[in-house]
Amino acid sequence: MNILIVEDEVLLAMELESEVEGAGHLVVGTAADSREAIEIIDATSPQFAFVDIQLLDGPTGIDVGRYLSAKAIPFVFVSGNLKRIPDDFAGALGAIEKPYTVNGLQNALQFLQTIVDGDHGALVAPPSLVLSPAARANLAA
Repeated sequence: MNILIVEDEVLLAMELESEVEGAGHLVVGTAADSREAIEIIDATSPQFAFVDIQLLDGPTGIDVGRYLSAKAIPFVFVSGNLKRIPDDFAGALGAIEKPYTVNGLQNALQFLQTIVDGDHGALVAPPSLVLSPAARANLAA
């Protein structure tokens, strides 16, 4: 998958990029604020994105999420405070809470790859991934 990382903490972005690439995916860009994220989305059309809520320009990760959702690009939030996610998850498939473990991230990424590929049969989300209500309903259908 071609993946966008939206994270304002440089070390976390680098760690996530390393894990994503180690799993065989391509990182098409990293962004630290919403403007940069939208520019990368428009230029690269990623297949998936990891989005932090709190970016350099404030809690604008939610806006980035809504932009991704409007473009039908699946994504998850990666945040230290999942309570900041709106009830509708802004269209996200779910969320991964920081700090996460490498194993937890890998399990979530593998699960998310399956979802993006369209395989929804008999899947159980790993504990590291909090599914949105819409994603839970889609998996149950």
